[in-house]
Amino acid sequence: MNIPTQAALLRPGPSPLPRLFSLISLLALLALALTACSSPPSTGLERVKKAGKISFAMSGGYPPFNFYDTTNTLTGFDVDVAAEVAKRLGVTSAPVTTDWSGIIEGLRSGVYDGILGSMAVTEERGKVVDFSTPYYYSGAQLMVRKGAPFATPADLAGKTIGVVTGTTFAEDAKALGAGEVRLYKDDNQTLMELSSGVVDGVITDRVVGVTAMQGGKFDVVALGSPLRSEDIAVAFRKGDDTLRAEVDRILAAMHADGTLTRLSEKWLHSDITKR
Repeated sequence: MNIPTQAALLRPGPSPLPRLFSLISLLALLALALTACSSPPSTGLERVKKAGKISFAMSGGYPPFNFYDTTNTLTGFDVDVAAEVAKRLGVTSAPVTTDWSGIIEGLRSGVYDGILGSMAVTEERGKVVDFSTPYYYSGAQLMVRKGAPFATPADLAGKTIGVVTGTTFAEDAKALGAGEVRLYKDDNQTLMELSSGVVDGVITDRVVGVTAMQGGKFDVVALGSPLRSEDIAVAFRKGDDTLRAEVDRILAAMHADGTLTRLSEKWLHSDITKR
């Protein structure tokens, strides 16, 4: 029987530190790999490609640009443009409808990828979102009831004018000297209120007004020429430069190959895609 000597008892065994360091290194590598796998795409374009779809927001109450038809299907010029952009991006179109009054905040909060809902380019909006090149051009149009005692837009000074909340048309109404500017959710409501005599005038997009006039649903007419022209473009979050640049490239191609003209003539019976 061998009895350990005192020296043997005091001799240190193998150190656990190398094994501990190896374990820590392995865990660190594993954490790094998991982080790399779960990290979000670094650009807006990568985000959309990874999701396999792109979500463009619109009001859903702006015929003939974006609206729900008799089968409750979202349709219109904007909807078709969004679908074609998505197709050329190689992803699915997933349009979102939301109140216009909060549409920019929804974009900035990341609820959707962009706004393709007939948004006019303005300096004020450009401070919080980035715009694509325009995909069509239009103007602000004053609408009144048939038979109303107004000869020119100036006659609406002191009168009640209805506009959609969050649009640029509120400033046009103030510029005309409106006595009251009433705000509504969408142009179905503004034109209904005008047709019913609740407001004296409505300012909306020229094409929307003409379409309403021709459709027979509302008893309204256009008063005078458009108050001003507008560039209509797609809005993106600040920093989504790669996505905006790719959509710009696609819109340029759609202008060049006649796709935007074809869609404009389909929905509006005229080409509003050229300045």
